[in-house]
Amino acid sequence: MTEMMLHPGQVYRTDDLRTTNPARYARALVAQGKLRQLRRGLYVAPKMTRFGEAPPAGEELLSKLLDSSDFVLTGPDRWNALGLGTTAMFAEQLVYNRKRSGSFELAGQRFRLRRVAFPKRPSPEWFVVDLFENAASVGGSHDMLTAALVSSLREGRFDRKALKRAAQKYGTRPTRDAVFRAIALAG
Repeated sequence: MTEMMLHPGQVYRTDDLRTTNPARYARALVAQGKLRQLRRGLYVAPKMTRFGEAPPAGEELLSKLLDSSDFVLTGPDRWNALGLGTTAMFAEQLVYNRKRSGSFELAGQRFRLRRVAFPKRPSPEWFVVDLFENAASVGGSHDMLTAALVSSLREGRFDRKALKRAAQKYGTRPTRDAVFRAIALAG
């Protein structure tokens, strides 16, 4: 087999190992310590730092796991940044995609995948709707979030039309009602 150039920290699928027998080649690379198996068919080329092995980037892991770049990372990091009063933390990174659902641990990182609709390029207004959809999981309520959203809208922090469109397209009825009520109250 010809030696393949592996890049430290990069994630590989068995299919990426372009040989006549990629599964056998992957096993040989694992035995040599050039790859580490994350799960069946998914490997990482170890990247050592002075603190030990560095984990691969979460987005690269997900891209290889899903065999697609069609996903959105969401959750407390994005929601807390909206300035609507939430300060939640999750042990798992929330990932919306079009292929899989379930919880996965890869390279010490935990992901909760959900098959749900999401835009190609999520806007802050979409993340507001997403926060309303997940209010219960962050210990919030629609009433608390509505009050915070009214203040934010009055300050001009979100585009009202984009918010309304996002709620219409991606929100459940309770979310739509709460967002529309906030827009009306903001004047």
